[in-house]
Parts: sequence; structure tokens; C-alpha cells
Amino acid sequence: MDFIKGLEQEIVEMPQHPEFKSGDTVTVSYKIREGSKERIQQFQGVVLQRKGSGATETFTVRKMSGNVGVERIFPVASPFIESIKVNKHGRVRRARIFYFRERTGKSARIKEKRSFA
Repeated sequence: MDFIKGLEQEIVEMPQHPEFKSGDTVTVSYKIREGSKERIQQFQGVVLQRKGSGATETFTVRKMSGNVGVERIFPVASPFIESIKVNKHGRVRRARIFYFRERTGKSARIKEKRSFA
């Protein structure tokens, strides 16, 4: 197992992203290819979970588009992710907040973690 992880670290280049966890509101800028053209698209939403470790780590972001919830899973080590910006740090008690999917209105709010720096 250590051999595989060592090989993985050599091959996959891990980008530097800011610290974020579930409950945080983030904006992910990622590259989209359409034919020969390439553009950057923003995806802003709440992080539902972080899963895996190392080069295979992923995180799920959920946003509301109209009245429809849209979830997208991003690999952390993806070369298509241009940047990740943390807009708000949320205060949640769980690492995976799937209960957030059924919530609407006021119950769908996440309290913001205040930092005194």
C-alpha cells in the first residue's frame, strides 16, 4: 500500500487550495472545453462532503439553480480546477451534510463561523 501511495505522490501534482470543509460556501472556477475553445466557469455552492485522500480526494458542492438543486463532484487534484475561493465558513456538526438536500427556506441556512482576527 505504501508503494502505491508513494508512486501516486510522484506522478500526481497536488495543487495548493485554501482550507475548506463541509458547510463552507465556495466558488470553484474550472475550465470547460467546448470544441477547440476553452473557458472558465464559476460554480458557487455549499460543500456537502469531502471524500477520499491524496490524489483521489473529491468534494461535492451543491447549489440551487432556480428551484432545482444541482450537485457536482470535483476531484481536488483535477488540472481543470483553476481556483477555489472560500466565501463563507459554515458552522456544521457533521462531516457529510446530506440532510441539507431535503431542507428549503429558513431551515436550509447554515450559520456562519465568525473569526476574530
